[in-house]
Amino acid sequence: MDAANPSHALAMVLVDELARCGVTDAVLAPGSRSTALAMALHDEPRIRLHVEIDERSAGFLAVGLARATGRPAPVVVTSGSAVANLHPAVIEADHGQVPLLLLTADRPPELRHTGANQAIDQVAIFGRSPRWHVDLGVAEDRRGASALWRSSACRAVAAAVGDGLAPPGPVHVNLPFREPTVPLSDDGRATAPPYTSALEGRPGQAPWARTTVAPRRLEDEELRGLVGRLLATERGLVVVGATTPGSGVAEAAGAIHDLARATGWPVIAEPSSGVRTDPATVLTHAPLLLSHPELARWGTPDLVLRIGRTGLSRELAGVLTAQVPQLLLGAEGAWDDPDRTIGERLVADVPATCAALSVALGLPTTSAWGDRWRALDAAAAAAVATVLDGDDVPSEPRTARDLVAGLPAGTTLVVASSMPIRDVDRFAVPRGGLRVLANRGASGIDGFVSTTLGIALASAPAPVVALTGDLSLLHDANGFLLAPDAERIDATFVVVDNDGGGIFSFLPQVAFPGSFERVFGTPHGRDLADLARLHGLGYTEVVAASQLSSVVGAAMGAGGLQLVHVRTDRAANLDLHRQLTAAVHAAVAGV
Repeated sequence: MDAANPSHALAMVLVDELARCGVTDAVLAPGSRSTALAMALHDEPRIRLHVEIDERSAGFLAVGLARATGRPAPVVVTSGSAVANLHPAVIEADHGQVPLLLLTADRPPELRHTGANQAIDQVAIFGRSPRWHVDLGVAEDRRGASALWRSSACRAVAAAVGDGLAPPGPVHVNLPFREPTVPLSDDGRATAPPYTSALEGRPGQAPWARTTVAPRRLEDEELRGLVGRLLATERGLVVVGATTPGSGVAEAAGAIHDLARATGWPVIAEPSSGVRTDPATVLTHAPLLLSHPELARWGTPDLVLRIGRTGLSRELAGVLTAQVPQLLLGAEGAWDDPDRTIGERLVADVPATCAALSVALGLPTTSAWGDRWRALDAAAAAAVATVLDGDDVPSEPRTARDLVAGLPAGTTLVVASSMPIRDVDRFAVPRGGLRVLANRGASGIDGFVSTTLGIALASAPAPVVALTGDLSLLHDANGFLLAPDAERIDATFVVVDNDGGGIFSFLPQVAFPGSFERVFGTPHGRDLADLARLHGLGYTEVVAASQLSSVVGAAMGAGGLQLVHVRTDRAANLDLHRQLTAAVHAAVAGV
């Protein structure tokens, strides 16, 4: 490994060590101070490089790659405000426990606090969000420099994926570069003398330092105690919220369903849990059922096993009060308790724990409690179908229901925050063969396009479809600037377009019409067909609800980036949700 100068050496060593640590993808937003890293990544055959013009979009592209694979995709930016643009992605990675590695080029110390161009204070710029952050200092030609760089790269990757001390999340490596940052001197000639210190890594392409984290399993006494509590409880629930790439919850779906069958308890699972896969155990319409006051009182359980972080359903939160005994299970020990109702926390491997519990409990169990829940859910499903299938007008609830039902097995569905994820939660029937992903860390709408594109890059050749609102799409339209000449991406965006922020119509501020439309409804008046033309996307408009499955299927078959446009009306959407709730309440009376 030969380097022309210290900056060149640092870049080559970091990129080599990242590849040794299993990094397969990296994202770059172009800039000058990051030149050495950009060139090293471009020339590294073990790492696919994705070039994104907008740094905020670049950060979320890396989030998408990591969310799909569980591996960090380093994102490289130049110095100055470029670094600050990564902060939204850092926040999502922090709260969503997504491995994210930030490599930020910086000006050397002699240029800081001098008014030098693009020189800001980048050290610890992301506050307490990173699992680890380090300023590596200016590269020097000295003995031991390579060990520092390689060891730091390994530690950064380990901290990003979860090193046993903290859950997965963002890691910030700040890299001050002195010129020259290319293998030439400032006047364009080869540098002399070249870098002389040793740069080689471990033999056999091994990483400099390997980290192994063993899962925690329950001791026999702990397992017997928990099994006894489950056996003694008929009126129980398994509640699974949003989960993270390294939590193992999606892999535990089968074990969670086995546990539900062994206890006779119903499962309430959010779409991004990875567990909403079995309609025989997972309730489809739990939020609608729990919005009924009498059912909410009846449905208050005696014990709840919670996995992941819930936050979509206010109705569910209203039932899971501090008076209900609740046990939170998770491998990372996250304190997912926004309402301060959890009574116990069990830090243990989720798949192993659920599998051990279901085996210890034995054969499937039935109960009057579980049977009534299923009967209520079936009645709600019939009522919802009657309302949604009563006409052929496109609507947001029907789009969510029909899209989930119609996608081919093996598809990844990426769902935006705000109303799309809630409509999937309330109306889509649980099914297998579909992976559902969403940015539920900070639950923002920012970065949605780029997250989807990152997931598509990591998932290929498996199909990827996104369900989003118009504001989420427009907020990250720059994500479509991802270097189209360098790679082909297949992803279909289904956009429910109500010309504004539809979720606000369900919140108390709708009662103030004088200010509502301007500061909450925020109509944008843009035609998404124009956006599709600008970015070279395929475009189809759905004019009848029954067309959705065929239109989406055709878009997926055409390949490339496709936009399927579903126009809706905010006032009509609010009225339809009220109709659906009333229909469910009427249908479950007496069940």
